[in-house]
Amino acid sequence: MKYQRILLKFSGEALMGNKQFGIDNATLEKYAKEVKKVVDLGVQVAIVIGGGNIFRGVQGTTQGMDRSQSDYMGMLATVINGLALQDALERWGLETRVQSAIQINQVCEPFIRRKCIRHLEKGRVVILVAGTGNPYFTTDSAAALKAAEINAQLVIKATKVDGVYTDDPHKNPNATKFDEVTFDYVIDNRLSVMDITAFTLCQENQIPIIVCNVYKEDNLIRIVQGDKIGTLVK
Repeated sequence: MKYQRILLKFSGEALMGNKQFGIDNATLEKYAKEVKKVVDLGVQVAIVIGGGNIFRGVQGTTQGMDRSQSDYMGMLATVINGLALQDALERWGLETRVQSAIQINQVCEPFIRRKCIRHLEKGRVVILVAGTGNPYFTTDSAAALKAAEINAQLVIKATKVDGVYTDDPHKNPNATKFDEVTFDYVIDNRLSVMDITAFTLCQENQIPIIVCNVYKEDNLIRIVQGDKIGTLVK
């Protein structure tokens, strides 16, 4: 394997499938199956999950809510998604742990760096929820932060498209895809695949990012084997 420890970032919207809200069980099962293939090869997998399918903090502020309050609500949405993903992974026979950046001891462990790494070393999938535990930070930033903390070799950003484009391919049919792009280019041109804080954190800690469609069968396993899938940001 080219990578022995990866951090996989799922957006909350990725769990909706074709629904307009909530969690699509068939989509969840598909992701769990792809993660199992990688874990079975001995790759250590941590997952950061968003909550946009249930509640987005920024959405609350547009309706007049306090930003901090709204962001905390978004963090709780990621906990719901994390527990759903844990259930799906365990149905595929994987050992898992959910670790939260805010304390909810009845349903998940608190995030403790050394404990997280130990779980990974034992072959458990660790699902990291509640973002960074602080308002004003996205789950993309949480993914970059956690990747640095656990010494991940790669961040994989799971999207509905197959990479980074010059423009939104759903809106602009003439948008072209990058096979590889630098952090500086992404930051300077404000390409909105992840937020700038996440890109900067990964750049400073020399953690490459691959943006790809993980829903496509075997994409994830091909990435950890070193195949060129999606767009590499480094």
